[in-house]
Amino acid sequence: MKRLFAFVYGVACYLVFFATFVYAIGFIGNLYVPNSLDSAAVTPLGRALIINFALLMLFALQHSIMARKWFKDAWTRIVPPPVERSTYVLFSSLALILMFAFWQPMGIVLWKVSSPVLRSLITGMFGLGWGLVFVSTLLINHFDLFGLRQVWLYLRKRPYTQLVFRTPLFYRYVRHPLYLGWLMVFWATPTMTAAHLLFAVATTGYILVAIQFEERDLIRIHGARYEQYRLEVPMILPVGSARVAPTRRADAAYGD
Repeated sequence: MKRLFAFVYGVACYLVFFATFVYAIGFIGNLYVPNSLDSAAVTPLGRALIINFALLMLFALQHSIMARKWFKDAWTRIVPPPVERSTYVLFSSLALILMFAFWQPMGIVLWKVSSPVLRSLITGMFGLGWGLVFVSTLLINHFDLFGLRQVWLYLRKRPYTQLVFRTPLFYRYVRHPLYLGWLMVFWATPTMTAAHLLFAVATTGYILVAIQFEERDLIRIHGARYEQYRLEVPMILPVGSARVAPTRRADAAYGD
């Protein structure tokens, strides 16, 4: 019974994540949601800035702390290991839901692209970023990343095994195509408001810091193999280093 419960719990956590992911498209892109990133301001600027910064910090701290090994070692004394990843996904989703619910638009337009062609190109870049994020998760095993593989193996009474590292498609050119996709999503907007700029700057800073923690964990686990991968492949932008050969194998490049 506990195995079935763990599986149902994992599926429920994934469904919460997926609904949050879809809503985020509307929230960041100002599409079909009641309170988006760039809605009209209803709160004084100073108060809005404090609230928004607090929401961003809450997500960043939750997302990073719960991904660290020392936290997982302590956390799995309370939460069964097969549902640890699902619980992490659930808490991350809840942090985002809080942000969606309490985000305070700030109403100051910093720049606005008026050319229909340029607006279409920027909007296309925004959509391409979301596509890159989703495809990148598939390339490194979407179901393991979001906890479904763990609870499925537990249901089938099979031990969890670490994923074999591969460098499929985008991972031959950059180590973190998932983060590249997020940066495209955060910055590709034809209208930049103060709230959007705060969001983009804060999330970009978080990504740059998170990569350092994530890669430190990967080096600890995989040693020289990941060190070599770092030497051969650039971090986010596909410039400056030789690409990894198609047959190269190492470990899955995700942690947060």
